[in-house]
Amino acid sequence: MLPRRSDSGVALLACAGLDTVAVRVPAHPVAQALLRAVDRPLTAPSANRSGHVSPTTAEHVASDLGRRVALILDGGPCPVGLESTVLDLSGPQPVLLRPGGVTREELEALLGALGTPAADPAAPRSPGQLASHYAPRLPLRMEAMEARPGEALLGFGPVSPPGFTEVLNLSSTADLGEAAANLFAMLRRLDRPEFTGIAVMPIPEHGLGLAINDRLRRAAAPR
Repeated sequence: MLPRRSDSGVALLACAGLDTVAVRVPAHPVAQALLRAVDRPLTAPSANRSGHVSPTTAEHVASDLGRRVALILDGGPCPVGLESTVLDLSGPQPVLLRPGGVTREELEALLGALGTPAADPAAPRSPGQLASHYAPRLPLRMEAMEARPGEALLGFGPVSPPGFTEVLNLSSTADLGEAAANLFAMLRRLDRPEFTGIAVMPIPEHGLGLAINDRLRRAAAPR
């Protein structure tokens, strides 16, 4: 199994009545080599347990799935770290169903303004639309600027507030690409029973920050 997080492409949805077809175009050379070797359309589920923190390395897949799979194809750590962007092209205006590795700004430069669907967790139109998703076992708190007892911190930027039990920095230079690549791996590293929770410093809501905050809000949602 190849973690789908290894691509930075866009998944396109075309809907007709109750039928939906999603097409993923992976950018990773290992995924492309697999497709060439198979030489036919390939279908596969995600290489992770539903609702849990996404895998970005083969080790994460092995930890989640263990002997449930016969083979893990290791293409190295996922360079983008976020799932693909999902667009619905079935209507008159493209609709952004899931922000991802291709940013809203990049798409709007090509397609014009994108629509945003009304949130309905009970009837998701795309993967990644459940209210609670991508979640560690520990509670997660966003927009953290001060420590609470026993918390670990996911920092962002050159200065982290004091008082946290452990600190991992998504990007000390406030680089959103670096933060995206580190997000899920660092969440997994902090998801340990000796901490009371995971706090996350504010992330800008633009570029890849839109997708990062989408994942964090779902990870922080009530379960």
